[in-house]
Amino acid sequence: MNFKNYDSIYFLGIGGIGMSALARWFKHSGLKVAGYDRTATPLTHELLEEGMEIHFEDRIESLPGYLKKEKTLIVFTPAIPKDHKQYNYLKSSGFTILKRSEVLGLLTKNYKTIAVAGTHGKTTTSSLIAHILKSAGKDMVAFLGGITANYDSNLVMHGKVSPQTIMIAEADEYDRSFLRLFPQTAVVTSADADHLDIYGDHLQMLSAYKEFIHQVNKGGHLVIHESIAPLAEEEKHITKETYGTNRGQFFAGNIKVDHGFFEFDLIGPGLKIEKIQLGVPGFHNMENAIAATMVAMKLGIDDKTIKEALASFHGVKRRFEFVLRKNGLVYIDDYAHHPAEIEAFLKSLKSMYAGKKITIVFQPHLFTRTRDFAEGFSKSLSIADEVLLLDIYPAREEPIPGITSDILFKDITSPVKVQCTKKDLLQKLEDMNVQVLATVGAGDIDTLVKPIKEMLSRR
Repeated sequence: MNFKNYDSIYFLGIGGIGMSALARWFKHSGLKVAGYDRTATPLTHELLEEGMEIHFEDRIESLPGYLKKEKTLIVFTPAIPKDHKQYNYLKSSGFTILKRSEVLGLLTKNYKTIAVAGTHGKTTTSSLIAHILKSAGKDMVAFLGGITANYDSNLVMHGKVSPQTIMIAEADEYDRSFLRLFPQTAVVTSADADHLDIYGDHLQMLSAYKEFIHQVNKGGHLVIHESIAPLAEEEKHITKETYGTNRGQFFAGNIKVDHGFFEFDLIGPGLKIEKIQLGVPGFHNMENAIAATMVAMKLGIDDKTIKEALASFHGVKRRFEFVLRKNGLVYIDDYAHHPAEIEAFLKSLKSMYAGKKITIVFQPHLFTRTRDFAEGFSKSLSIADEVLLLDIYPAREEPIPGITSDILFKDITSPVKVQCTKKDLLQKLEDMNVQVLATVGAGDIDTLVKPIKEMLSRR
């Protein structure tokens, strides 16, 4: 497919984090960009300000008049329901319609691509790689699954786009999207069970990861967490390197922690980079930084540039994002939506704020995920001293009988646990004496961040 054949792109689900990065790319490339989304968000507001046309009603009359089937490409997200009026009208009218993952695959096909996969860690790791490459002056384009604090965008670019440009893409396992990518370099950070509504079981998901690894170009490079290295054991056509906190070919030594921020030496075969300082807190981010450094070294970026970039990286919005720090009160917002992510997040918080009371507001994401990992959610949430549990955010799903946040609540063992709705959350928090507060989840819990911040600021 040649994107030059089109003069406009229409996105169904333009406000999605992956969709909006593509929308920004096509806008930058000089095409007319418009789209539909179900609800207005700060991100859709930004896209409107950048000159894109967006509406929030699924009506055929809302489609821009200039859409022509020969000249307009339609891009949709799998979250769009099957009975969507615009989708069905455009399909029956003969427009070319592609999934987001197909477009990303086609876009990156002719470039040296770095693809970052993993149940968790992929957004921060790909953002770190993008930041290091941009800091090193490399010609690059990164399509990210989060808004980087350094660039306030999910599309990061440097230099002119040419055959030498390096593309960085998140390789999303949902709906097997990552099997559209054929990278020169792949990073696999983790492969915990998730998206069992798609895969059925963990083994099926692991076999998709193996297939993704097999798609790395011949002579390419794989960076994989040591805990899941067996996924790549059959691959003979690529170079493989493993990493971890204290195991693997590349690992951290001489680790020092100051209020959750890390300094460490990176040790590997014939290598020692001393006193790397991370600009973001959390145990898991030390591993993400090691993976990003391994990719950067393979591209010939020097130690000094890598160290400066890691120290100046301010993180990704909604990934351990500090919202408020004043008068001994700390408020952090995080996207964690899987038991392993919540456990890593809360353990980091406990180590950063030893002796302080940790309060978490959690919004479960998806009925299927809540059902499949109920025990893990309850156990990981119980690390907190106080838990406020919201209703399940359905996203693309219909309710499942008997699956509500009650199934998590009954097994949470924290000293204080409260069930509440988004409507009464502020009042509940107002009545509590919070010290370290975290809002956590992948649904629309982010819409509560501003009101909570304002309420806490008045204290």
